[in-house]
Amino acid sequence: MTTVRTVLAMRTRPGCEQRFETEWLAAAEQIRTLDGCLHQDLVRDADDPRMYLIISDWADRERLDAFGRSEQRDQLLRVIRELRESAHRHTYHVLHTVPGELDEPETTKPQRRRSRDD
Repeated sequence: MTTVRTVLAMRTRPGCEQRFETEWLAAAEQIRTLDGCLHQDLVRDADDPRMYLIISDWADRERLDAFGRSEQRDQLLRVIRELRESAHRHTYHVLHTVPGELDEPETTKPQRRRSRDD
């Protein structure tokens, strides 16, 4: 099975940006506990504060689709749907991930013991 990533582009209604962010965070806190949900991000366009991307990674397409058809999804995202003007979703298979320098665990070198002669 292949990890899948969904990218959902949403434009909020005018003046709903802060409430949208708050409601998304509340829903995401519950979604993160679901089987198969690996990661979620909410990002806002640097030039258009009403435009957002919701990016989420799921263990496989089957679990993503099961969530997408669930009553729980409908309940969690009901308010978000009311706050948006438009939405477009795309789903991708994650083929490769290259961690950034900050993502790699730091290795610590053993400390050299100082002797009396140092």
